[in-house]
Amino acid sequence: MTAAIVNSMSIPGESAASAEASIARVAGQAEQVMVTHDGRRVCWRRFGEGRPLVLIHGGHGSWLHWLRNVETLAGRFAVWVPDLPGYGDSDLAGQPGLSGVLDATRATLDVVVGEESVIDLVGFSFGGLMAAHVAALRGRVGRLALIGPAGHGGTRRPRGVLRSWRREAQEDDCGAVAAIMRHNLTVQMLHHEARVDAVALKIHTDSCLRARFRSKEFSRRGGLGVLLDHHRGALLLTWGEHDVTAEPETLAQVLSAGRRNCRTHIVPDAGHWAQYEQACHINRLLLDWLGDENAGDMK
Repeated sequence: MTAAIVNSMSIPGESAASAEASIARVAGQAEQVMVTHDGRRVCWRRFGEGRPLVLIHGGHGSWLHWLRNVETLAGRFAVWVPDLPGYGDSDLAGQPGLSGVLDATRATLDVVVGEESVIDLVGFSFGGLMAAHVAALRGRVGRLALIGPAGHGGTRRPRGVLRSWRREAQEDDCGAVAAIMRHNLTVQMLHHEARVDAVALKIHTDSCLRARFRSKEFSRRGGLGVLLDHHRGALLLTWGEHDVTAEPETLAQVLSAGRRNCRTHIVPDAGHWAQYEQACHINRLLLDWLGDENAGDMK
């Protein structure tokens, strides 16, 4: 079912075959490492060499949320990107709930980078909440950057209603699934409909169809601010200007209040998936911030 739908998609402009080739080109640069924890496998990919930089994807996502970022960042870092347990090429965690996903992620992270290694950590959406958990529980995180993080418990500003694709996927209705995914990308992920290209559509469709862990209930609970209290290193909080999952200006003030070494940034002309929609902007922002000696490292 999944392969039939994903491989049959096409939209005007870049073809599905070309999108698949673009993804394969980047994927081919990675070293793929499967790590077993509690009898289940977690898939990690490494791009480049240097200080460990870990990127954690969002809910209904996979490592592909970072497709437009890993090559640039790998020019300076060893970029480690997991498929979280229950997503992409990783198995479901052995234990249920968020604690199972977190435990498997932390344990396998220590395997691939070394238990005592200090890492820099970037999380997107649900992955931002996961990154905050990892920073609070693991420690040894020098710099923590969150892009459109979930778990803030604040106001959202939806621009439409997400549509379910499950019945159409079960019926192998490729055209209907593609139309729904395009709609959902425009409502939730990207600000400009014209930026819903074949690559974005393929990433979103493939990632959604392979997602077995439901993150929504955990993303909406709140608690992000409490987790950030445990991080002592530099902190970067960033949102797309038009992120529908938050009110960026208000939330930036709330989450940064009283935090030393915290920087906030709003990405112009971007929605929730800012590192895709404005990839060059995010890449420059991360490289500059990660290399800023005055940003403040872990104490």
